[in-house]
Amino acid sequence: MAHWDLVAKKHLTSVILFSLARISSWYLLASCSVVIAARKFDRLKATAEELNNTFSSMSPAKATPIQCNIRKEEEVEALVKTTLNLHGKIDFLVNNGGGQFASPSEAISAKGWNAVIDTNLTGTFYCCKAVYNAWMQEHGGVIVNITAAVRNGFPGMSHSGAARAAVDNLTKTLALEWAHSGVRINSVAPGIVFSETAVANYGEQGVVMWLKSIPKVPAKRSAVPEEISPAVCFLLSPAASYITGITMVIDGGQSLYGSSLEIPDHNRWPSPPEGRNSEMLKKLISGEFKPKL
Repeated sequence: MAHWDLVAKKHLTSVILFSLARISSWYLLASCSVVIAARKFDRLKATAEELNNTFSSMSPAKATPIQCNIRKEEEVEALVKTTLNLHGKIDFLVNNGGGQFASPSEAISAKGWNAVIDTNLTGTFYCCKAVYNAWMQEHGGVIVNITAAVRNGFPGMSHSGAARAAVDNLTKTLALEWAHSGVRINSVAPGIVFSETAVANYGEQGVVMWLKSIPKVPAKRSAVPEEISPAVCFLLSPAASYITGITMVIDGGQSLYGSSLEIPDHNRWPSPPEGRNSEMLKKLISGEFKPKL
């Protein structure tokens, strides 16, 4: 039986473009060396320190923070070069950098549109291209792109919906083009994922947006980041050795839900993994959550 423990390969290096920090923690537990990258170094450094302090007794691997703006190709190439200098190889790339803002389509400026496209689509392409040219073309590897469950459109965020749909197609295209190099590439498309930071990013609209979305999810709750990480790790692992070019949707059934079937309110869905995100999600649903704006 295929084993999806990443420790099957010793001393691995994974380049993580920081957005969902909990993904990084799974790699550290699997004894993978991790590089996390983002534009804001203070937040990035704090995340790396938190990860290293938390997992130092469980894993010899470390998280290394490197500042990088993925909108700039030269910075991405420098990130990849630095990672190879530090670790000598890159087995995995996880593209989970992204950003968007809520707005009706007619009100999105060219600057706002380009900023979201450059981060969510172009930045992902730069990272895939740089890692492939510098390492995976000759040595193979696995790439996972984090997109979003936007198959039926993304009202209120057309810029992000367009970019995420494009990444989905990019994933399929690269899976074909790079198969001869031994590269597997897949996407993970989360639905509504709750975290304090995610809600706060949308300001006063955040709580309202999340509460309005929950009734439309058959699970009748949001996901938390800890429910996305295992899917990413599975796709990187030997258990997924024959899987490439797919998009794994993790949305509690939301993309299947139509107006033809009314799902009553319930609390029968399994609880999310214990932790701060889970506790804050409970407070959101009960009306006790106050985002730090």
